[in-house]
Amino acid sequence: MISNEKKQILYISNCYVGKEHDFTILKNEFPPGKNWFKNYHIQLDLGFQGFKDQYQCKSLEIPNRKPRKTELTQKQKKENKMISSKRVTVEHSIGGMKRYRILSDRLRNRDFEFYDNVLGICAGLWNFLITD
Repeated sequence: MISNEKKQILYISNCYVGKEHDFTILKNEFPPGKNWFKNYHIQLDLGFQGFKDQYQCKSLEIPNRKPRKTELTQKQKKENKMISSKRVTVEHSIGGMKRYRILSDRLRNRDFEFYDNVLGICAGLWNFLITD
């Protein structure tokens, strides 16, 4: 899922069956080598460590990773806190979509195309709800 600072949902990928790493999904949806994010300021979590090696963007904010057997410095902790305070809007976007119970309750449906459509509809309703 890609969202902006206004909590609008800009992109939702198709659903993946089973456990799939977030960065793998990103590489499947936006293959490296093209300038997908060239004109954007990107904020990611620690699951996207190799992003800067494979994609170009205006600026990239990834939290500092804790080194083995040592602690982060106070400056690094402060930077991580600032980054997470900006990224919380993504979590609010996800929570806003889950207000529609079809996403938060157990759905006993094996048709993933139907679930992708439901996800898109809920994202559209969420975007409609938050527009000024």
